[in-house]
Amino acid sequence: MKRIALFLLTNIAVVVVLGIVASLLGVNRFLTANGLNLGALLGFALIMGFGGAFISLLISKPMAKWSAGVQVINQPRNADEAWIVETVRKLSDRAGIGMPEVGIFEGPPNAFATGAFKNSSLVAVSTGLLQSMTHEEIEAVIGHEVAHVANGDMVTMALIQGVMNTFVVFLSRVIGYLVDSFLRRGSDNQSGPGIGYYVTTIVLDIVLGFLAAMIVAWFSRQREFRADAGAAHLMGRKQPMINALARLGGLQPGELPKSLDAMGISGGIGKLFSTHPPIEQRIAALQQAQ
Repeated sequence: MKRIALFLLTNIAVVVVLGIVASLLGVNRFLTANGLNLGALLGFALIMGFGGAFISLLISKPMAKWSAGVQVINQPRNADEAWIVETVRKLSDRAGIGMPEVGIFEGPPNAFATGAFKNSSLVAVSTGLLQSMTHEEIEAVIGHEVAHVANGDMVTMALIQGVMNTFVVFLSRVIGYLVDSFLRRGSDNQSGPGIGYYVTTIVLDIVLGFLAAMIVAWFSRQREFRADAGAAHLMGRKQPMINALARLGGLQPGELPKSLDAMGISGGIGKLFSTHPPIEQRIAALQQAQ
């Protein structure tokens, strides 16, 4: 339950915080005082919704290094590191993307890819993953992460999150305005928003944020199937990815920082909010693929 709460807070924090800032700066008061101009509100919602999503995207790589404790391999120190770098290079060339930065982080089995641009990304694997899998399975996992980069999944997820944030901001304020107008009907004091507007907006920012998180998680699950198929394509056969997923299914995957959950090889919370489909579904989808 704690992980669910943390994940949801990550997704809606930008909207709630920006909403409070907007209230303190008097933006909400300006909109309601002017009859809640829908055009102005939509512009406001777009800035709030996409602003936070794209700021998160642009700082995703340095934040990932810091939050996961990634040690970037600038110069391989041993044969294992040299093999990892060469594997990333080989798969990236096949995928037609620029060479990502390559890193290792301490922890149980997991891996992730992040970055705002296809040709300036980061692929990182955990020490637990390197110790628990064969080279072929590790290569499949790296292929999965390279496929995420090649598919532009980081940008896609930022766009989807931005759209959801925009709807949350827009709908919560429209409904808040209507509720406030209903509660204050017949009142002589109609200057600026009332308490009904503020309470309704804050509550709906949270409630609609939960619904938006479900939609974002659904898109993330579809993206995982595509990255699994991408790994199979990059390796020329699907069995290594199937074996890697089966291995993961028998391990306890490591937890990534919440901002990286959707970009990991394994992760997710609950059914509606899970960023990843169940391992057995992913294996079945690969087995059925042509």
